[in-house]
This record gives sequence, C-alpha cells and structure tokens, in this order.
Amino acid sequence: MSIFHYKFHVRWSDIDANKHLANSSYVEYCAQTRMAFMNENHMGLRELNRWGIGPVILHESYSFFKEILADQTVFVTAEIAGMSEDASIYSFIHKFYFPDGTHCATAEATGVWIDMMLRKSTTPPDDILEVMQEFSNENTKILTRQDLKDLPFKPENVEAFHKRNTFTWKKDKDENKGE
Repeated sequence: MSIFHYKFHVRWSDIDANKHLANSSYVEYCAQTRMAFMNENHMGLRELNRWGIGPVILHESYSFFKEILADQTVFVTAEIAGMSEDASIYSFIHKFYFPDGTHCATAEATGVWIDMMLRKSTTPPDDILEVMQEFSNENTKILTRQDLKDLPFKPENVEAFHKRNTFTWKKDKDENKGE
C-alpha cells in the first residue's frame, strides 16, 4: 500500500478574506487529489465515460490544525479509509502537509459510484476494485449500506417556499416613485 500525494501551490484565488486557504479551496484540493489519483491509476474521465459511471461524494468533514497561506506549497494525500467489499461505497482520508512535514488539516470524504444513465448507485468495474484494494491497508474499514444510513445528516423536507408566504416582494425606492 502506498499513499498518493498531490502538490499544490496556493494561488491568490485560493485564499479567503482572512488571507488563508478558503474552505472551498480545501474541498477543491481534495477533489483534484482524488481525480489525480484516479487518473494515475487508469480510472480517469476517459475510463469513467467508457464504463458509464462517476464518483459522487455524499459527505465530507474537515479538521484544521495550521493555517495555509498564499504562495505556500502544500501536499495533499489520498488514502483509502474504507470501502465496501465490492467497492461501491468508498471513503478517502486526505491530509494536508507543508513540504517540511507539518500537518495542516485532515479531511474525510465518503461516496458511492453512480451509473451515469440511471443516476443510481452501482458497483464499479473490477479495475476500480483492484486499485482500491491495492491502496487499502489493515486500517481500511469495511463499509456497508448501514454506514451511509449512519451519516450525520438526514433529509428534512419542508413545505415548498413559494407556498409558505414567507417571501414578499419589496419594491425599490425608485420603483415606488413611478406610481
């Protein structure tokens, strides 16, 4: 088992008003690291299109330890934290490091593979299962459908907003002058 690393140089557009790496950039860096991992292991867009499947993240969580600033270099890892026996469910751990080894953040992303035509979860081809097994280790958790049910948030549908009379149209001052 090896850990995949991807190198980023933090751009001005990656930072937020606090002058450190924006939360949205952490999400993008993790997604790019996963796609680079997939490309390097022959599971890139070309293969996904041929197989008619795509990866979908259902839940992500983050812990932050050290600020990452503009113009710094950061390495993001991709490790298989968990997967179902058929690899239809997966979980990645991403760790953010400075070149000197300082650990800046950790993220966990849990997802499934979907059939792009049916828009439903599916089992990926054996090629993906083999790569996921290759990058697994003794700490890789076996995931089941119950793990998806145990994710922390559940859907809570509400009455449609347009039916609730919660929105009122307020005219601008300039609109009122014409009346």
